[in-house]
Amino acid sequence: MTPGQEYFLNTFPAFRKGPEGLLEEMLSSARRATLSKNSRLYSEGDQCPFIGFLLSGEIRVFKTSEGGREITLYEVVPGETCILNASCILSNHSYPAEAMVSLEGEILLLEGRTFRRMMTEHETMRDFIFKLFVNRFSAIIELIEEVAFGRMDVRLMEYLIEKAENDKITSTHQQIANDLGTSREVVSRLLKDLERKKKVVLARNLVQLINA
Repeated sequence: MTPGQEYFLNTFPAFRKGPEGLLEEMLSSARRATLSKNSRLYSEGDQCPFIGFLLSGEIRVFKTSEGGREITLYEVVPGETCILNASCILSNHSYPAEAMVSLEGEILLLEGRTFRRMMTEHETMRDFIFKLFVNRFSAIIELIEEVAFGRMDVRLMEYLIEKAENDKITSTHQQIANDLGTSREVVSRLLKDLERKKKVVLARNLVQLINA
């Protein structure tokens, strides 16, 4: 096994159980590309000539309203591909959201027609994609429930606790609002409420949790 094959399998262990020919064809057919932070991979309405298998970095997939508000649908991390990207290729539809690089990295790009054939011919590829579909669908249903029925102050506190590293979150109010699917004004007001309650300390692009 070549170093390139071993690196891919370490990132995508689901393909270890697949036939050797699938791995060889994927790596010989695909091209490797570098992803720059804040670069846009897809805009809503774009066609999808390739499917990407993320080797490193992170991609944020989100929807934007007519008023410019954003809500994060999910994030693609190493060892995954974007299910909307896969869906577009399999259904011949355009991309229904936005995809932007949030952490620089590398991606393996496979032509759409090759991906469709591999989905037909290889159970390993089908299992990998269908499991991602199930996981993402469940997460998006949970997101819809939170947006529709969840109290925003509770959701904000849960978000801060989840994202904190050493009780600190380095992020703008707009970025937090985008992830929660609300406006910057709402997030700023709720953060000030939390600060008054001595649950957080606010600074520029920084939220410090207290007794979290």
